[in-house]
Amino acid sequence: MAKKPPHTTGVLLINLGTPDSPKVSDVRRYLTQFLNDPRVIDIPWLPRFLLVNGIIVPFRAPKSAKVYRELWERSNGESPLLTHGYELLRKMQAGYPEDKIRFHFAMRYGNPSMPDVLAEMYKQRYDKIIVVPLYPHYASATTGSTVEELFRIMKKWYVIPEVEIIGQFYHHDAYIQSFVKNAQKFDLNSYDHFLFSYHGLPERQVDKVYDEGLCRDKDCENRITDENKLCYKATCFDTTRRLVEALSLPEDKVTTAFQSRLDKKWIRPFSDSVVEELAKNGAKRILVFSPAFVADCLETIIEIEDEYLEIFEEHGGKELHMVPSLNAEDYWVEGLKGIIGL
Repeated sequence: MAKKPPHTTGVLLINLGTPDSPKVSDVRRYLTQFLNDPRVIDIPWLPRFLLVNGIIVPFRAPKSAKVYRELWERSNGESPLLTHGYELLRKMQAGYPEDKIRFHFAMRYGNPSMPDVLAEMYKQRYDKIIVVPLYPHYASATTGSTVEELFRIMKKWYVIPEVEIIGQFYHHDAYIQSFVKNAQKFDLNSYDHFLFSYHGLPERQVDKVYDEGLCRDKDCENRITDENKLCYKATCFDTTRRLVEALSLPEDKVTTAFQSRLDKKWIRPFSDSVVEELAKNGAKRILVFSPAFVADCLETIIEIEDEYLEIFEEHGGKELHMVPSLNAEDYWVEGLKGIIGL
């Protein structure tokens, strides 16, 4: 009797992306790919092409390169998103024989690219592929874009195996408890206020979640319903509530806000404005959480730890600390295995 071939599974971990280096040319290439995605800048093709390639990238690339250079210097000359991604990959693979379960890591934008990594996975002839977008909350510009790119690539495959996609996991206890463990490394009683800062989105993108009405009419700040359960704003506020309850934080000392805005038509309140107001109102020590990011990156290391600290001190505050992202902490590795169902 012929020996039955082993059932093999490939697991693909995907994060958003990073330039190959802080050189202007690499940053320009990364921004061009990222910002031309119609799910990121969701306006008609021609205006988007002219805006991104004629205005944003030419002017933003040199400025962004300086910031990325600072990030690299703060992170031992490497992209922290890549460093944490590969360490997570290594730890996830440990304990599993590669001839049964093999883990891969890719970026939606930049390298290692999804086309290259998926091409390698195709050669492995897996019976099943589990795709894990490492975004705790659904957004069209992150999870939606990643899944769309996955389908674009895989539709060209002659043999398509069983495919499972892990959706948003902000409400999974393993994710919440991992952030709780990170926060418990701080003396929580010593802080005047707790800021939960999530990456921002244009208001029009959360409005598109709904068949009728606008996000601002859906009570997203206070509850999750069948209608708003995939609204990024609603799930961010729900994440705050879950963490506040798990950490027994005083609700009157908690604010949820959104960072990295490009204009005034993004989700409010804005994190930098909140930091400024907290300082003006007498707060001296604040602790910032960044639950939208499972790995530290430019938005946490530079924007929160540096830029927000500068704003806080400028207006009378003294200390601003950030709870690190989950990165490749052992408890997050075990938690992610549970989220995936391994």
